Amino acid sequence: MQLQARQPAKKWLEKYLSGDSMDYRQIIALFLPILIDQAFIIGLNLVNTAMISSSGMAAVSAVNMVDSLNIFLINVFVAIATGGTVVVAQYKGSGNDRMVSQATAGSVTSVSLLAVGIGLLLMSFHTPILNLLFGTASADVLDNARVYMIGSSISYLGIAVVQAVCGALRGVGRTRASLMLSLIMNVLYVILNVVFINLLDMGVLGMTLAVNIARYVGMACALIYLFKFDSVLRVQLRDLFHVPITMLRKIMFIGVPFAAEQMFFNGGKLLTQIFIVSLGTYAIATNAIAGSLAMVFQIPASALSLTIVTVVGQCIGRGDVADARKFIKSFLWIGSASYALVALILMPLFHPLVSIFSPPPEIIDDLFVVLLVNAIAQIPLWAFSFILPSALRAAGDSRFTSIASMLTMWLFRVIFGYILGIVLGYGVLGVWLAMNCEWAVRGAVFLWRFRGKKWYAHKLI
Repeated sequence: MQLQARQPAKKWLEKYLSGDSMDYRQIIALFLPILIDQAFIIGLNLVNTAMISSSGMAAVSAVNMVDSLNIFLINVFVAIATGGTVVVAQYKGSGNDRMVSQATAGSVTSVSLLAVGIGLLLMSFHTPILNLLFGTASADVLDNARVYMIGSSISYLGIAVVQAVCGALRGVGRTRASLMLSLIMNVLYVILNVVFINLLDMGVLGMTLAVNIARYVGMACALIYLFKFDSVLRVQLRDLFHVPITMLRKIMFIGVPFAAEQMFFNGGKLLTQIFIVSLGTYAIATNAIAGSLAMVFQIPASALSLTIVTVVGQCIGRGDVADARKFIKSFLWIGSASYALVALILMPLFHPLVSIFSPPPEIIDDLFVVLLVNAIAQIPLWAFSFILPSALRAAGDSRFTSIASMLTMWLFRVIFGYILGIVLGYGVLGVWLAMNCEWAVRGAVFLWRFRGKKWYAHKLI
């Protein structure tokens, strides 16, 4: 009976997740470590938010405000690391091992320099930046935010190196090694938060110490693995100081448009955060808790979005566009199905989940409505809005995806979010509804692009 039950599943996997470039076993082997990684990252983020909640709503609001800026800045050098992942994946698909090593070295070097520059800039101007972005927040929120901003800036180099190394490992299909490095950093972060926040009652300062120690330990482990234990990327320390300009150009061809997209895209999210700050501490806390819970719904789809970069990158490196198209379609359907399944499981568990944040009773109803509307919208819209552009970018179509994302973000999420949330008075729900509308528009644009031929016409390697 078990054998008979397995046959239809195997036929489905062979039909939709197997091709000349790779088969379903390879794709599942890529996907599962990334899925576990995303589950730990998002789950630990949930735990961290819950822990800082014990320090009061002012601490939650401060961390959420600064993290919106952190996401904006960190994603700039993560975008460059993604450029490295794409180039590594395409060289891996073409069978050129020497260029895989050069691409890895170029990614680590460029991302590290950018992270140091951004961190120093943020530390130097933290006071005017906080006053400009969040000046309407209360004094205790701003005091906490100042401590967390300086500490976060110091940690940028650590997470940058980890992201660059993990991105290169994913590019060659070494997702288990990437998972282990990510787990070391994130599990240590939670353990230290328990010590500094719960046991020593250090609040935001404790979280700041924890994030720095965890990220720099993660960086040390990533470099030790890269230089001493890795047998595929084959990078040596001196390679980081002798990266050919031609290789940096290839990485930047993907990375710079994506970095610009992340700046404008997350800049728009930052602006909507400013709208929410003007609504008061309860609104900030509602948005922070809803955002943390919404990320739990995204775990499988986010893992698919990362996996497809390696899959499509290697297909394009082999020159197999048919396989790339086939896998992209399959990933889109699986992504939407995963949202439906997760929503059916988690929405009935809303009250136990939200209770870990100890929210004020006044915001619980608002939290439920925001999450329910978002869960419904994610099922048909998220995959086309996020998984599809990851696939197009892996094929080298970075400029189009970046321009489309920037335009839809500002024309729909920011402007429409202000109208719904502030002008019409729908508050946090209005901002989230505008975000859902932007997903629909952006997804439609990327679907139109995917149905044509230009997305795979770029010559990257």
